[in-house]
Amino acid sequence: MHAGAIAALIAAGAFVLLVLLLAIPLLKLGKTLDEATLALRKTHEGAVPLLTGAQATVAGVNSQLAQLEDITRGVGSITSNAAALSSIVSATVGSPLIKVAAFSYGVRSSVRKRHDAQAVADARRSRRTEARSSSRAGRRGVR
Repeated sequence: MHAGAIAALIAAGAFVLLVLLLAIPLLKLGKTLDEATLALRKTHEGAVPLLTGAQATVAGVNSQLAQLEDITRGVGSITSNAAALSSIVSATVGSPLIKVAAFSYGVRSSVRKRHDAQAVADARRSRRTEARSSSRAGRRGVR
């Protein structure tokens, strides 16, 4: 064997060793990719029932929202009717009530003023009576 043939055998052996060393990580990478594929498949299989349940829930919520919309329309109608009724009652009853309240306030004010004037007149009369009786008493004591 020549030196070139021996060198070629050594190079071929080194190449085989290199291929074997590179094959080990490639085999491990293949196993990792298989596991990742399996995990994705399981996730996909688990997601289908979850998405089906979510779809049923959303459909239920949509039907509830439709019912709520009908209720909201009814409440809006009731509110507008109550506002109209309130304005009618206010116009019908409110104006006479305001007149009655103003009249009663006027009557109370005049009665209070009359009562106060009567109290002032009574106080003046009692002062005059006291002044007369004290001046008479003073005159009696002077004689």
